[in-house]
This record gives sequence, structure tokens and C-alpha cells, in this order.
Amino acid sequence: MDYGQNMSNFPQIILASKSPRRQELLKLMDIDFRVVLKEVDESYPDGLTPAEIALYIAAKKAEAFDEDITDEVVLTADTIVAIDGLILGKPESTEHAIEMLQRLSGKVHEVYTGVCLLYKGEYNKFYDRSEVFFRKLTDEEIRSYVEEYQPMDKAGSYGIQQRIGLIGIERINGSYTNVVGLPTEKVYQQLKRLV
Repeated sequence: MDYGQNMSNFPQIILASKSPRRQELLKLMDIDFRVVLKEVDESYPDGLTPAEIALYIAAKKAEAFDEDITDEVVLTADTIVAIDGLILGKPESTEHAIEMLQRLSGKVHEVYTGVCLLYKGEYNKFYDRSEVFFRKLTDEEIRSYVEEYQPMDKAGSYGIQQRIGLIGIERINGSYTNVVGLPTEKVYQQLKRLV
């Protein structure tokens, strides 16, 4: 990872995420990393706000590495979709995915990504929030997207970089990469502060 002189000796980054989108974003940022995965229970206590949920789960993912690492930075993230006070996680079935997209259709929803950087025993937690405006989608557009792309690994049942995002999202307030799954500008700034 080359950020200039002050980051030339930056420690190894471990990305604790199987998300190909997060991996691609780090590659586009010219950040060197390796992927290490651990199974983590992603449940959370009742009564948390969407931002608190995203931060709670991101920190929980980092805690799984607490005793394994020495000088590396562990980067974890969790993305939450919220609309009308409801949290939309990953869909449990094709019909569930269709229902989620029908709920998002023609409305504004929020995307929160919580990030945790674990480095030398310190948990550096932060999040970003974006507003996403979906136009009214037809049932056929929703069903064909879900059947073709099988968005079962995506909060809210969609990927902004896929067809449904390209044809359905009218505008975004906030970070595009946050909606993809990693607020890259904030990650970059926080990584620089660790050096």
C-alpha cells in the first residue's frame, strides 16, 4: 500500500470479509491486503439504531481476531439497509428478496456501513450513511433481477452496481462506495491516522 513516505511501512491489512465488492474496492484503492475469514454470529441486541447495529456487528467480527494478530490491521465491515424504521438484512429466500425490493420500490431508504479497524488492541470504529432513492419498479423488473442475480448475500436484496441499481436508482445522497459496502474515503482517512 503506497500512500507516500508516511505510509511506506504500513502494516499488513487483513480483510475479514468474503464480499467480492469490498475486496474489489480495496484493490481499486491500491491497498495490499489478504483475506482471512472467521464465522461470527451476526445477531445484535434489541433497541439499537441502524448505525449502532452496523458498528456492533463490525466490532464483533473484529473481536474474533483479537487474540490471533500481532502487528496486522484487521478491517471488518457490516452494511445495513433501513427503511421506515425496519432493518432489511440479507434475504432468506427468493420470495423474501422480492418482498424487500417491493418495499424499497418508489421510496427512499438509508444504507449504513459500520467499519472496525483493529490495530494493536485498539478498536477504531466508524460508520457512513447514504440515502438511496429508488424509482417505482415493476414486479417483472424485481422478479427477473432476483431470479438472475440471486442477491441472497446482500443487505436489502440488491447490489447498486448490478442491473437493478443501474435501472432503478434515481439518485444518492452520500457515498456511493458506502452503498456498495465500504465507505472508501473514510477508510482511507482512518487508515492514515493509524500510522
